[in-house]
Amino acid sequence: MASNPATSNASAGKEPTVAKGATYKICTCVDSETGKNISKTCPKLRTSHANGGKRWSSTHGTWAYQLELPAHADGKRRTPLRRRGFVTLEAAEAELDHARGLLGLDSDPAVRRQITELMLSVLKATRQLPDIEEVRRKVRTHQDLNRYITVGEWLEEFLGRKRSIEATTRRSYESHIRLYLKPYLGDIRLDRLRVSDVAGMFDAIEEFNEIIATERASGVPARVLAVRYRRPVGPTTMHRIRATLRHALNVAIKQDRLLDFNPAAVVELAPASRTKPLVWTEERVAQWQLDHAAHVNLLRRAREAKGGKEGKRVDPVVAYIGAPRPSPVMVWTPQQTQQFLTHARKDRLFALYRLYATCGLRRGEGVGIRKLDVDYKASRIGIHWQITQLGWDAIQGTPKTDASDREIAVDTESMTWLKEHERRQAKERLAAGQDWVESGFVFTDEIGRPLHPQHVSDRFYSICYQAGLPPIRLHDLRHLAATAMLAAGADAVLVQRALGHRTASFTRDTYISVYPEAAAAAAEATAAFLTGSAVPAPRPVPPEPGATGAQPDRKGQAGHGTVTYLPTRTTS
Repeated sequence: MASNPATSNASAGKEPTVAKGATYKICTCVDSETGKNISKTCPKLRTSHANGGKRWSSTHGTWAYQLELPAHADGKRRTPLRRRGFVTLEAAEAELDHARGLLGLDSDPAVRRQITELMLSVLKATRQLPDIEEVRRKVRTHQDLNRYITVGEWLEEFLGRKRSIEATTRRSYESHIRLYLKPYLGDIRLDRLRVSDVAGMFDAIEEFNEIIATERASGVPARVLAVRYRRPVGPTTMHRIRATLRHALNVAIKQDRLLDFNPAAVVELAPASRTKPLVWTEERVAQWQLDHAAHVNLLRRAREAKGGKEGKRVDPVVAYIGAPRPSPVMVWTPQQTQQFLTHARKDRLFALYRLYATCGLRRGEGVGIRKLDVDYKASRIGIHWQITQLGWDAIQGTPKTDASDREIAVDTESMTWLKEHERRQAKERLAAGQDWVESGFVFTDEIGRPLHPQHVSDRFYSICYQAGLPPIRLHDLRHLAATAMLAAGADAVLVQRALGHRTASFTRDTYISVYPEAAAAAAEATAAFLTGSAVPAPRPVPPEPGATGAQPDRKGQAGHGTVTYLPTRTTS
C-alpha cells in the first residue's frame, strides 16, 4: 500500500505523534456464491508486473485511505477514519495529508480529541474536512473547536467589552448593531465573513433608501404614510456603520485573533461629503412655501385615509418642520436672523438663543453653561460642561474633545441679555420658594432644574413658526454663526477656536460663506485689484420729496449687505 508522511505544526515546541495512515484501492465486486464484498481479495484490483510483482490496477476500483485516530478520553481505541471513492491516488493522498495535518496541529491529547470530533462532525455534515487554517486559528486562541461564533454573537461580545466608552458612543454602536449589522450580517460565521457580505449589506441599505424615496414621491397618502418614520441612510451614516463594524472586527483580530483579515476595512463607499449650507434666498423661500402647502395637504389626506376625522387639524409645527427644504442644512439671511431675534425676545430663553446665533454653540453646550463659567467682566464664557440627549435621557458631562473644551468671547449686547436673564431667574427663585432647585446652570426651567435639550429645540421650532420664518434646525444656528463670522472677515483660526473644532481647515471647508452679498463683495474687490478700478459705492435710495438729509438704516445694511438710506426730515 502507498502512504505519505504527515504534515504537522505542533504547539508549544512539541512534535505530536504522527498519525498512521495509508492509501489503497477498493472495489464493489461481490462473491457470486456468498454475495459478500471481495474488495480485499478481488483479483482485478492488482495486475501482474513484468518483474513478477503486483501493482494496483489502473482501470478497476477506486482509491481510499485509512487513518488511525486518537483514542477516546477513557483510553478506548477509536475506529479508524476510512474514506473511499477517490478517482486518483493523488486525490486520496491529498485528503490523507489534510487529515494528518489537522491532527498534527497540537500535541495535547485533549486538543487532538477535539480536532478528531470536529473532523468527524464536519465530514458527516459536508463530506469535506475542515479548513486547516481555520482550525489552526482556533487551536492557537484556545477556542471551542466544535462551536462557530457568528458575526451577531461577536458584536454582542464586543459591545459587552466596551465598558469605558461614553454613553453616546455606546448608543451609536448599539443602534448600528441593532438596525444594520445584525439583521444583514448576524447569521454569518465570523471566520467566514467576506468583503462581498459587507458590500452586500450597504447595497441593501441603498436599495431601501430608493424604496423610501419612491414611496414618498408617489403622492399616494397610504404609501407616504407607510414610510413616514423611515429615514434614508445617508453617506455619513454609512461610513459610521462601517467604522463600527471595522472597530469590532479589529478587536476580534488583535485581542482574540479570531480573524486574520478585516473585510470591513476594504469595502468602498461613496464619499461622506459634508452637506454645504444654503441660504434662504427669496426664491428658495417662495418655493418652500409652495412645498409646505403641498406637504400640509398630503398630511391631511393621509390622516383621513387612515380613518381620522375629516378636516382634523394637522399639527402645524410638525408640518412646518417636515416640509421639504432645498438642503438639510439651511442658513437664514441676516435680516431673517434679526426677525427671529426680535420675535424671540418674548421668550424666557432669549439669551440662550442669542448665544446660539452669535457664538455658534452646540445645543448641549448652550444648555450646559454653568454660572461659575460666566465671566461678566471679561465678556467670556467657559464651555466646560454639556448636557446631551441619549434617547430621551439627558446626560451631563464634559465636552467630548479637548478642542470643544474652550472659552469663547461674547459680544457686549449678549452679555447684557445674560445679566437680564440672571435677574429674571432671581425672581423665579423667589417665586418658587422651597421648590427651587439650585442646579448651578445658567439656563434652567422655572424652578431651577437643568433644561432638557429637546425642550430647547421644541421651543425654537415654535418661535420660528410663529415668526413666519422658513425652517432651520437649531443646530443650523451654529452654521449661521460660523458663516457670519467668516463673511465678516474673522480669521479662520479664531472661528475654529470659537466653534471648538480641531483644525481651521475643517472650519473653512465646512462653513465657507454662503451669503451672496459676501461673494459679490469679494468679486468686486478682486476685479478692482486686478484692473485698478475703484470698488463701486452702494447706490443710495433717493430721499423722499421734501427731505433735506438722510441717514443710514443699520438694520437694512445688516440685512442686505448694502447701505439703504431713509429720509431725515428737517425740523423748523
